[in-house]
Amino acid sequence: MKKGTLQIYYGSGKGKTTAALGQAIKEASRGRSVFVVQFLKGRQPEEIQFIQRLEPEIKLFRFQRREKAFEDLDPQERTEETMNMKNGLNFAKKVLVTGECDVLILDEILGLVEYGIATGEDIKALLHESSENTEIIFTGRTLCREIMDLADYVYQITALKEP
Repeated sequence: MKKGTLQIYYGSGKGKTTAALGQAIKEASRGRSVFVVQFLKGRQPEEIQFIQRLEPEIKLFRFQRREKAFEDLDPQERTEETMNMKNGLNFAKKVLVTGECDVLILDEILGLVEYGIATGEDIKALLHESSENTEIIFTGRTLCREIMDLADYVYQITALKEP
């Protein structure tokens, strides 16, 4: 049985990570500790440097090592990145088990299911490790029903118009 609160920001539009980081800033300003764990993000030096300036209130952990998007990697690189992502899931589980933070943002975790790196069951098992005071936020492009049913709040981010 899931114990913590789960928010999900998903969809094809831009702004999912931005919405999650907005929640991070809001919660950190209330004195809560926030961890951001990023999966499948590639290298975005400006964004990384900005988030790192928010430490120690908001701590950033990244598990993708390559600059290219996961779908653009060759098979060997995908295998290596898959191991990195699984290490990230294990890290997130450890954070939840030990109660190291009040808010845990798992940025692009939904992509792990989309790419077959993790299953819905893996994500459910991760959620079972949370305490009732932990707020968890997921982001990603696609959302399976199995994970959506576990959420307390689900926000779909779609572009209605783009240039």
